[in-house]
Amino acid sequence: MGDSYSSLIMIALMVVVFYFLLIRPQRKRQQEQAKMQNSLTPGTGVMTTTGLFATVVAIDADDVILEIAPGVETRWVKAAIGRVLVPVDDAEEDLKAVDTAGTVDPVTPATPVTPVVQDTPKTAEQRGEDQDSTIRKP
Repeated sequence: MGDSYSSLIMIALMVVVFYFLLIRPQRKRQQEQAKMQNSLTPGTGVMTTTGLFATVVAIDADDVILEIAPGVETRWVKAAIGRVLVPVDDAEEDLKAVDTAGTVDPVTPATPVTPVVQDTPKTAEQRGEDQDSTIRKP
């Protein structure tokens, strides 16, 4: 009798663990995604789920018209919008706020960066070799 109760408790415990580890976080992400998609306004910079950067031009019921280049507009489903891009001005203000807090400026490297120059491989002709054989030219 005790074994049946313990197995029922284990099954119930597994269901609770699955809910908190899998189902609940997925629902939260879906709600955040839907909220972001419904908050789109014309002029907002976005990135689609395929990695295309564009600006919202107009919004229909379930569609969004994106401008991917000046004069080039395409129609997308709202669900294809992966994220809203943060304007550069806001990002610079955030960096200034962090910089004034006494931390190192992330834009300016602490040590100078020297470019690495690699030798380009030479062709057989540049090495003085015949292309048809490995015999060197005199």
